Amino acid sequence: MLAFRALKGASWLIFSRLVNRIIDFFTLLVLARLLTPADFGIAALATSLVVVVDSVLEIPVTQALVRLKSIDRSHLDTGFTLGFLRSIVVAIVILAIAWPLSTVNQDQILVPLVSVLAIGPIAKGFSSPAMVHFARNLGFRPFFVIEVTGKIGACAVVAIIVFSGGRYWAIVANFAMASVVATLLSYVLAPYRPALSLSRLADFARFIGWFSAAQLVAAFNWQSDRFLIGIFSDKASLGRYAVASDVSVIPTQSIIGPAMQPVMAAFSQVSSDPERIGIAFLKAVRFVMLISVPACLGISLTADLITDLLLGSQWVEAAPILSVLALSIIPIPYYQTLYSASLALDCPHVIFRLNIIDLCFRIAFLGVGFYLYSVMGVSIARVVLSSIMFIFYFTNTRRMLGIDIRAQLKNIWKIFLAGTVMTIWVLILRKEMEDHIWYNVLELALISSTGAAVYGAALLALGMRLVAGGGRFEVADRG
Repeated sequence: MLAFRALKGASWLIFSRLVNRIIDFFTLLVLARLLTPADFGIAALATSLVVVVDSVLEIPVTQALVRLKSIDRSHLDTGFTLGFLRSIVVAIVILAIAWPLSTVNQDQILVPLVSVLAIGPIAKGFSSPAMVHFARNLGFRPFFVIEVTGKIGACAVVAIIVFSGGRYWAIVANFAMASVVATLLSYVLAPYRPALSLSRLADFARFIGWFSAAQLVAAFNWQSDRFLIGIFSDKASLGRYAVASDVSVIPTQSIIGPAMQPVMAAFSQVSSDPERIGIAFLKAVRFVMLISVPACLGISLTADLITDLLLGSQWVEAAPILSVLALSIIPIPYYQTLYSASLALDCPHVIFRLNIIDLCFRIAFLGVGFYLYSVMGVSIARVVLSSIMFIFYFTNTRRMLGIDIRAQLKNIWKIFLAGTVMTIWVLILRKEMEDHIWYNVLELALISSTGAAVYGAALLALGMRLVAGGGRFEVADRG
């Protein structure tokens, strides 16, 4: 029963993120054909700063409240107060850094761009904390309404700016307005009368302390590559890299990422039983890797078709970057599941430790990669880094959940084998199609459909089945 409740909650969030991604996708298609890579580069620099500050100062009010056995009005007041204080600090820090950033990059337009972008994270801090009641009951339909409505509102503003000749301001508005609309709507769906109080701070302190430390390191990890390219390369190169990177993470952000919130809530409900949470983790990680492996491999193998068909000829140089970056995303869902389990078990120090390890390798690899091969070198370095971090995900899972590494590998090796079979098929098919003239849309459709069929057939041949019914929903290995 818990699996079905988590699945229902995940389905709403996945559908929400899917709809948002479709809106973002078509927005990107329009902007990519109207704006230049340099325009995207300027917006990417400004956005990177805001994202870093937003991530560093993130206060996980919802996650902190979900893990508690019970909550009352004072918990909500404390959560709102923390969000309110966070918004003030975010505004001060972003505005203080905006001018030095524009000076370093010799582009004064970054100051107003960053100032407008800051509206997004500032507004997010004022969201209704009463939304946590839906999350605790695995009811995520209101989150779907909020996210989609916010995205539609932002899209409308983008359209007005684009047709008014606003160029990169359209990208900035898309980022800021979605949070403003979502925050306003949160009070409609989860009424709450704001009150300032820190009476329940003790229930947040330890969790937020480790989480904030982890976020501080993670923020640099997530955006360091863009800062590196932005400082030492031209805006067009940064724009191509930023767009390729955004496309590469579509599988994890659109499908897997939103599913992690109900997964964390489900983990929290069995956190007192080590055996049950271990089994739940293996089931969850198998399911997300089942999606991640073919999706990332597919993007990598068809990057040239994707960029030419969807973005246009001016983005042709982004294709090889996308092909490499997509491979670096394959292990991320494993980390996302481990992340959810660590929060459910009140072990945010595990996340902090992994982020520190990631940081140490990232500083060395990205620098060497850029020095040797510029932007492509950074992309290759990310693949090497993600492969190394995959090993640390296994070892930290063993340490936290007591699941042997061999059991973890046994849990997912068939997925990687099926992905290998799919890759061989796609390479052979593309080689055979070289001698014929195909429309890109037809070629991409044929490769995607047959590749998915081969992947599914390989999984079935290896004994993997999707089990649904009788209170169960999982990918079972009957081989």
